[in-house]
Amino acid sequence: MYTLRALRRILLQSPRSRPFAQSTYARRTFAAMATTTDTKNYKFNHSMLRVKDPKESVKFYEFLGLSLIKKLSFPEAKFDLYFLAYDGPSATSHGNSTFDREGVIELTHNYGTENDDGYAVNNGNKEPHRGFGHVCISVDHIQAACQRIEDAGYKFQKKLTDGRMKHIAFALDPDGYWVEIISQKLGSKGADDPEEAGAVTDPSTYRMNHTMIRVKDAEKSLKFYQEVLGMTLFRTHEATAAGFNLYFLGYPGTEGVPENGFTAFKEGLLELTWNYGTEKDESFQYHNGNDQPQGFGHICVSVDDIDAACARFESMNTNWKKRLTDGRMKNVAFLLDPDGYWVEIVQNERFAGKENF
Repeated sequence: MYTLRALRRILLQSPRSRPFAQSTYARRTFAAMATTTDTKNYKFNHSMLRVKDPKESVKFYEFLGLSLIKKLSFPEAKFDLYFLAYDGPSATSHGNSTFDREGVIELTHNYGTENDDGYAVNNGNKEPHRGFGHVCISVDHIQAACQRIEDAGYKFQKKLTDGRMKHIAFALDPDGYWVEIISQKLGSKGADDPEEAGAVTDPSTYRMNHTMIRVKDAEKSLKFYQEVLGMTLFRTHEATAAGFNLYFLGYPGTEGVPENGFTAFKEGLLELTWNYGTEKDESFQYHNGNDQPQGFGHICVSVDDIDAACARFESMNTNWKKRLTDGRMKNVAFLLDPDGYWVEIVQNERFAGKENF
């Protein structure tokens, strides 16, 4: 069974943990090699954010149309986990178990933060602690969706009408995390789209489209997410004049990769933002969200066979935060990507035939 102390240590500890012995892992890999793993079965399951007040945070994300699909409480360790996802009849993963989904948001609440006036999360967008950027939802009618959010009293980092980019907006959740709003309409002009006038928005049609993290070296990060985790590069946006590129990766699944490159209907994409030149600065690094000040915690990939998957990762000489064999929790592992972001590895429950927790 899972130990509460071990789980809390994984979620909250500093990433400067002791190295794991190769021999410890080797004792388990022999049995794992009898099974196989196929990255075509992998899913970008969730992104974890620490929150100050779960009541306010859950209320916000439910207002955006997500449903609370699972709550895990660990009172002895003094924290709770809330898993939210789109789960209406038209949702991509409607009715699936928690770890057989994409586009899930995990909110982590450590007891007492809601009563601490001095507590605030690091939203990942303020110097010198930039790293994680935002989560993104796609909506049916972007003008109506943004107006609905504003009418409910929520704030914006960027309204749809602000600046030159009239086709996207950034709402702020109760902790100040950025939530990008994009349109599901191909070629939408956003605030300047006359076809949006008078439209009514339906949150049950929304999608949790992507999570954005900044990376130092695009080449290294693309290699890791494609070769190690088996993701596919869906599209690239080159903003040469502005000095950055955006890379959108994910698992094609049964839907495949859209031929026209339009990905707004997809859930579970990972956006890598690369600012030109950072790879040449030896001292440059992004904040991984788990050093102080904390905020974003990790992304999570669910796999078909966790033993075989971790054996495969081991054979590829990946860097680990926590191997599957470390400690008493044998059902989760954490890889480290080239920037030190944590990537949780969990069993997809559909292949195991039982729930993880």
